[in-house]
Amino acid sequence: MEILTILIPVSLFLGGLGLFAFFWSMKNRQYEDPEGDARRILTTQWDDKPKP
Repeated sequence: MEILTILIPVSLFLGGLGLFAFFWSMKNRQYEDPEGDARRILTTQWDDKPKP
């Protein structure tokens, strides 16, 4: 039972960290264009020399 005094705060911290990461990614528009990414994968054109 003593292990619960360690596991509960650790799990709450990790859950909060995951929630923070999710809100950070939403704020920085990481999910802005999912359709464009899906179509870009299926194209037959290859960009062998990408611009730096």
